[in-house]
Amino acid sequence: MFDDTYKEVKSHTTGIYKEKGSKFIAYSYPVYSEQEVKERLEEVKKLEHSARHHCYAYVLHADKSAWRANDDGEPSSTAGKPILGQIQSNNLTNILIVVVRYFGGVKLGVPGLIRSYKTAAAIAITDAEILTKTIKEHYEVSFKYPQMNDVMRLIKEYDLEVVNTDFQIDCKLIFAVPKSKANDVVDTFKKNHELRIEYIKTL
Repeated sequence: MFDDTYKEVKSHTTGIYKEKGSKFIAYSYPVYSEQEVKERLEEVKKLEHSARHHCYAYVLHADKSAWRANDDGEPSSTAGKPILGQIQSNNLTNILIVVVRYFGGVKLGVPGLIRSYKTAAAIAITDAEILTKTIKEHYEVSFKYPQMNDVMRLIKEYDLEVVNTDFQIDCKLIFAVPKSKANDVVDTFKKNHELRIEYIKTL
């Protein structure tokens, strides 16, 4: 069955991890676009301007279709990938995690770097409040006033969220339905030939 829920962090959190003198500070943010990712990344770079590395990973959209991991000068796959791994293992989206590193004078090696970036990101996620949200499709139903009772009966029967209404001689109603139930609901509305239903968007 299609899973129409997804998880994201409610607000900004930080996590700090130390390894052999090196200090790793993780910043996690809820983000909803690549532009917002850039803005938050610049904020961290200004805040932690003397750090040697600003490594990050992000995942966007309910379907997790946009993502990226960046090592920012660390050996390949030792920073961005472990950060991304923590995001994915916690099944999160719409999140950016930036981990900055202050070098402590002792080289950590590949295993040490992977462990450190992974742990710092994990601490930031552990401190975050996780929200579970539902993917919903929005539809507009157009009908004549006499069909009002039929429409409202279906709204109640399927427990649909009414987003907007415009009740005049020609009536319009916008509702939101969980994606997993959308096909059944739309098919039921279409059985009433007095009603016109149109897809608007998915959120």
